[in-house]
Amino acid sequence: MTDVQATIGGVSGFKVAGVACGIKRSGKRDLALIASEGPCTAAGVFTTNRVKAAPVLFDQAQLAKNAAGIRAVVTNSGVANACTGAQGMADAEATAVSTAKVLGCAPQDVLVLSTGVIGVPLPMDTLKRGIAAAAAALQPDGWADVAQAIMTTDTRPKLAAIRVETASGMVTIAGVAKGSGMIAPNMATMLAVIVTDAVLDAPLLQESLRAANGVSFNQIVVDGDMSTNDTVLLLANGVSGVQVTAGESLAAFQDGLTAVCTALAKDIVKDGEGMTRFITLRVTGAPDADAARQVAMTIATSPLVKTAFYGGDANWGRILAAAGRAGVPLEADRLALWFAPGEDNPADGLQLVAGGAPTDYREEDAAAIMAEGAVSVRLDLGLGDAASTVWTCDLSHEYVTINGHYRT
Repeated sequence: MTDVQATIGGVSGFKVAGVACGIKRSGKRDLALIASEGPCTAAGVFTTNRVKAAPVLFDQAQLAKNAAGIRAVVTNSGVANACTGAQGMADAEATAVSTAKVLGCAPQDVLVLSTGVIGVPLPMDTLKRGIAAAAAALQPDGWADVAQAIMTTDTRPKLAAIRVETASGMVTIAGVAKGSGMIAPNMATMLAVIVTDAVLDAPLLQESLRAANGVSFNQIVVDGDMSTNDTVLLLANGVSGVQVTAGESLAAFQDGLTAVCTALAKDIVKDGEGMTRFITLRVTGAPDADAARQVAMTIATSPLVKTAFYGGDANWGRILAAAGRAGVPLEADRLALWFAPGEDNPADGLQLVAGGAPTDYREEDAAAIMAEGAVSVRLDLGLGDAASTVWTCDLSHEYVTINGHYRT
């Protein structure tokens, strides 16, 4: 298996395009189309928010009926088509109908994604013109345009691709994602479309996506808010002819898919609204995996923890306090805490806490680590062998500025 690349040269059997059709007042690209030359098996994971956008409900219904026959995904940015009632559902369906018409497939073969401002109806005439323009611009290597077209407050496009040697042969896995704010996953808070030329049946594809999502998109936090539109889609068109089944071929495919998802997930955090520091948080020594994740997520979403990182303040008491309110039984005198410079640093680095009390560390050493652009933190609970890793970022003045004027 090769390393994950931050570009996509193309995936056999897929053509894509990203265009500007006028949904965004800025005139930037705002509509993306990913189309397969033949039917794909497809899988999806979606927001668990009780307030779901129309495209989420629409796609869930489409996959329930036609998980083995998807031909295209169309995405608009600028308008979320969320909290738009019956009209929103009708517009999602009309988007699929318009896309199917220009591609020569059936509406049931099309999945729809939207991202942007909540409570605003889709400008359907504009959208339909954009779909036609995107269909005319389809090409194998237009992935950079797609990644740009799905952005909202993102400052840069997010792409990842990998070549995987399975027991049955070589396959490609590639994907694009968008996300910068409203990131607090209970599934994932963003949009992502991942494609492969491998052959997988729908149940196995869904299982593989859930597994990869669970250790990637579902382990990131920017601000603690969950979106109405969260969706991750995975399409397999089988053009390579390489069959992935349970066993060695699935293990290799799973590793590749997880690598792509993880790269995209980290890119979302690194582009977090107003972020200045990337933080890897590992909770170890937990009684079980759920407890480890609950503690990690509580720390990662704490405004006091996040603002301390923004200020470069090694205020470790905030980390322990957040852990203590996570709803998981803890023993304070068993807690241990380390800071280390760098992203996903496997070394423990500087120990600040042992047995729930401060060590004799030097404050200037802790401050030097906190001044880094990436910091790794490990909190050991001393209660078991389970662990969880979460990627998060700091919370800055700029985050407030961005979100205070999101619609204006």
